[in-house]
Amino acid sequence: MERKVKHLTEMAEQHKRGKTNGIYAVCSAHPLVLEAAIRYAHAGRTPLLIEATSNQVDQFGGYTGMTPADFRGFVCGLADSLGFPQSQLILGGDHLGPNRWQHLPAAEAMANADELIKSYVAAGFKKIHLDCSMSCGDDPVPLTDEIVAERAARLAKVAEAACREHFGESDLVYVIGTEVPVPGGAHETLAELEVTTPDAARATLEAHRHAFEKHGLNAIWPRIIGLVVQPGVEFDHTHVIDYQPQKAAALSAMVAAYDTLVFEAHSTDYQTPQALRQLVKDHFAILKVGPALTFALREALFSLAAMEEELLPAKACSGLRHVLESVMLDRPEYWQSHYHGDGHARRLARGYSYSDRVRYYWPDSQIDEVFARLVQNLADEPIPLPLISQYLPLQYVKVRAGTLNAAPRELIIDHIQDILRQYHAACAGMTSCNA
Repeated sequence: MERKVKHLTEMAEQHKRGKTNGIYAVCSAHPLVLEAAIRYAHAGRTPLLIEATSNQVDQFGGYTGMTPADFRGFVCGLADSLGFPQSQLILGGDHLGPNRWQHLPAAEAMANADELIKSYVAAGFKKIHLDCSMSCGDDPVPLTDEIVAERAARLAKVAEAACREHFGESDLVYVIGTEVPVPGGAHETLAELEVTTPDAARATLEAHRHAFEKHGLNAIWPRIIGLVVQPGVEFDHTHVIDYQPQKAAALSAMVAAYDTLVFEAHSTDYQTPQALRQLVKDHFAILKVGPALTFALREALFSLAAMEEELLPAKACSGLRHVLESVMLDRPEYWQSHYHGDGHARRLARGYSYSDRVRYYWPDSQIDEVFARLVQNLADEPIPLPLISQYLPLQYVKVRAGTLNAAPRELIIDHIQDILRQYHAACAGMTSCNA
């Protein structure tokens, strides 16, 4: 078994022996977010788990235009350029199943899911989240646990065969189950969430155990290290539902009966450092984070654009915010069904929503061009310290202390790493997020 796979199995084993450790998963394809994560892990000499979702990356390219092999090449190339050892880099596939093809009949959707799984495994992804919870075009709504588990077992069998074919052994680790609401933040305003009940969690596990046994997959059960449940955390456009340990106490106690199984918590973005730490203590030992990282990226870029406007005449400025707004209005498909209200409310949401639909637009060539211009404009002359204090006060403290270079890219990277520090502290069992 590869060392990178052992990072995950040993994490789960140590956690269940009382260490209260965990691991966070960076769910983003943005180069600056990935650079920030790789540099942070490299400095701390810790393994790094990076995950791609089934809508982001698939055998046809997903919305990023990358296949699993492309994504692996991109991430590994970035890691190599930063001196980060690939033995410390773990790649995961999130929500792998028929998600992208729900409009098709189940037979067609699952045939595509078979190929999706093969492409992820062949590319060297080792952490596989099997998620067949979504109804397809000719399915009942909702699906029963038995149908979901049967489809997951089918995909696990495909994954095992692909792993043996390409690597000579089966060393994948799996996560099963799904969370509600949908990944990436709720579409609607939320007031309260129902925490998964212990009975529902047990039913999911037992349905999968029975389906795996039926498909002759008993041997891989010890490599199922995670179950996705809803601990009661979520965010919408302007609100965060914070973790309330007392509401998840019964669920947390339930998982103690399983030797190496931990919970995987999705949509943990924007939780407080204290809530993240408590989640890990309560056996939600795999924490997923994505939108909060690109939200921090957006914060840093908006701050730099404001500094630029203070320093340069309007005609010399990049116009990043204007160009971003223009592109989002010209191509509304990534935000239109998510943001509601009058024109003012939707404008605010486009720029500032926690769901951060902006993240779908950074790869646009027009935006990429003005981003490069913004960075170049601010790299030509030193940024005055009072402006950094005004717009990036946390980075200002580090610049004044001499621990951070005031170059634009370094300010962006460090602002993203402020989020990663919180997750690292939670997963390392630390009481402070200033690691």
